[in-house]
Amino acid sequence: MLVTNKAPDFTATAVMGNNEIKADFNLYENFGTKGTVVFFYPLDFTFVCPSEIIAFDHRLEEFTSRGINVIGISVDSQFSHFAWKNTAVKEGGIGQVRFPLVADLDKQIAKDFDVLVNNAVALRGSFLIDADGTVRHAVINDLPLGRNIDEMIRMVDTMLFVNEHGEVCPAGWQKGDEGMKASTAGVAEYLAKHSEEL
Repeated sequence: MLVTNKAPDFTATAVMGNNEIKADFNLYENFGTKGTVVFFYPLDFTFVCPSEIIAFDHRLEEFTSRGINVIGISVDSQFSHFAWKNTAVKEGGIGQVRFPLVADLDKQIAKDFDVLVNNAVALRGSFLIDADGTVRHAVINDLPLGRNIDEMIRMVDTMLFVNEHGEVCPAGWQKGDEGMKASTAGVAEYLAKHSEEL
């Protein structure tokens, strides 16, 4: 289990947002000011994967405006990533997505994040990593189950709120909602006001 622990560091080859192929892309050197989201997907040129990658790209400003970088990883090569980026969406490509796609050909990164299945491909693992490298949120989907990118944005907001205010976030918390003091009295006060909404 990675949550509450430091994210496994890695240095690997990546295709950057500008299509540069960078041989020494390092996780910790590519954090945003407030952290990063690392997500794994099974393979390039597949079916569910492009919908997720494009959804991340469409919401990239939502992450970067919060100080969070986005990094995608699969067991494909950098050449496959590059070709997929340079294939039009209407032809099964992902177009010019603006975040790095890391090549994990030896599958070591997927192993380290415990998302490798059948020693073949990565499950749909998503990890929210705080600025100090601590994994604060993780969710792993089976291969046919596409993830919800908006939920990851919500989790970014909860992490940032907790970090700033020292309070906790109750069920269904959304940016702008009131937090809860982490005490018996704080929980009682919150539930007295909001239990019908839960």
